Amino acid sequence: MRPNGAGGAAADVRPFYVVSDVHLGAVPPTTERAFRRFLEHVGTAASGLLINGDLFDVWLATRHFVVRHHVRVLAAVADLVEGGVPVYFVGGNHDAQEFGGAMLRDELGVTLLDEPARVTLAGRRTLVMHGDGVWPAPQGYPRYRKRHPILRSRAFRAAAERLAHVDRIYDRVAAWSGTRAFVARHARGESTGPKPAAAPIEAWARAALAEEPELRLVLAGHSHLPACVEVSPGRFYLNTGDWIEHMTYAVLPPAGGAPALQRWISGSVCAASPAVLGPPPVR
Repeated sequence: MRPNGAGGAAADVRPFYVVSDVHLGAVPPTTERAFRRFLEHVGTAASGLLINGDLFDVWLATRHFVVRHHVRVLAAVADLVEGGVPVYFVGGNHDAQEFGGAMLRDELGVTLLDEPARVTLAGRRTLVMHGDGVWPAPQGYPRYRKRHPILRSRAFRAAAERLAHVDRIYDRVAAWSGTRAFVARHARGESTGPKPAAAPIEAWARAALAEEPELRLVLAGHSHLPACVEVSPGRFYLNTGDWIEHMTYAVLPPAGGAPALQRWISGSVCAASPAVLGPPPVR
């Protein structure tokens, strides 16, 4: 597959953007507003956008209903597509495609990618995964181990499609996800704890680059820890971080240039690299 603006027939001098782990529904309204401004920026600055999982902390939608919390963000995504900026979506562990991918595709025009996705982005062969499938939760995360299979089961999905139009049901499921506790700790200026998924995901990315010589880039999210590592000359592992703490996203220059991480702060772009990101702002 060759996404538009990312190596297609018509040369586009604009970069391609990648974002993940925004966790809308768990983050405060200020973050959601900032993300909408980011989407507006994408509309003028980017050739395309890949959302690599966990855009929503909980995502329940069909053709017949959409949880009211996210209407403005969905409208902004639709505006991008209608404006000629293609949007691609890989489901994460919080917003699996089974729970609303068809709505994103059929109603908004978003292109769904099944992971692991091998695509050409801005002139470079790229492997894309959210990352939850790479890193099975260890014994220290019993809530995740017990809840994740339930939340992605066919029975739960069937029940959710019948009940999710009741916003109280949505709110209870969102509270059950556990993300809001991380957001609350960050808001208090406390540490959100270690990022145990980071090392296994990077190890997987390095192995993929070693096993597939044609790959120039491996993209992941899930760990909530931004990273841009040149594993070998011209070949990168990039993790887009999150919008709970870091508000980071990836910029892929056209014609295969070196990728970079940037941070979105107060409606503006802050150039960044893993070495200079520093502690994220507490909003």
